[in-house]
Amino acid sequence: MAADIPRLLEPALLDSMLGSVSEMDNLIIIDLCSDALYHQKHVPGAVHLQPGALMAGTAPYPGKLPTIEQLTNIIQYLGIDDDSHVVIYDDEGGGWAGRFAWTLDLLGYKNWSYLNGGIVAWIREGFATEHQANQAAASNACVSIADPNVLISTDEIISQLGSSDFAVWDARSPGEYRGDMVRSARGGHIPGAINIEWTELMDQQRNLRIRDDAQEILDNAGLHRDKTITTHCQSHHRSGFTYMVARILGYENISAYDGSWAEWGSLDHTPIERG
Repeated sequence: MAADIPRLLEPALLDSMLGSVSEMDNLIIIDLCSDALYHQKHVPGAVHLQPGALMAGTAPYPGKLPTIEQLTNIIQYLGIDDDSHVVIYDDEGGGWAGRFAWTLDLLGYKNWSYLNGGIVAWIREGFATEHQANQAAASNACVSIADPNVLISTDEIISQLGSSDFAVWDARSPGEYRGDMVRSARGGHIPGAINIEWTELMDQQRNLRIRDDAQEILDNAGLHRDKTITTHCQSHHRSGFTYMVARILGYENISAYDGSWAEWGSLDHTPIERG
């Protein structure tokens, strides 16, 4: 990450950077909003990525990571290479932006920042927008799984259950967590998982910015920075946000479970708690 670009980027700072040629040299702004909104208004210079491209989209677990070929196409299309600093945002408070942040980490592109509040804060606070589509100059990046530690499998989770150093952050709704709302073959949660719904960390009074007391909320729930934590939801979309928040707060041992509950709740050998 460029030393002068914070991981959590306020709209006013990004706005001040847009007019500077030197600041923009290696800056790539990625819009993960709806297609309709992008074509209506977006941050000047932003390139659009359809959020669904970040998922395999295939049965039985559509939230799984796409193939390396698909990921290569995305990275090259966006013009990202080792020198890029990527700014990401969406229109929902950070779910899709977080999913992309996780993808970038996985592929070894660690120089990213999140536009705090996304396009919601940008528009509501009166910063300039444009409507014409932008196209990046394609890169020839060679893409691989450079940091497998941010991805965890079902069996890797099972092997760590019960360890005092390991915690599961379930980003789903309380109803899904309890098992009242069943979206897979079975409902409930991973044994011992801590439920903090993703939207709990969004400040509704400050245009969906990450809450200033996010660290306090996590600490009070037992999700301490010194633990090894994995996060999930139903398809690793909502937990894209929770992964990103942890990274912004400086968590080193954070991973995500891309199979999420779609996978865990459908397998025969996975332990489940209800209530």
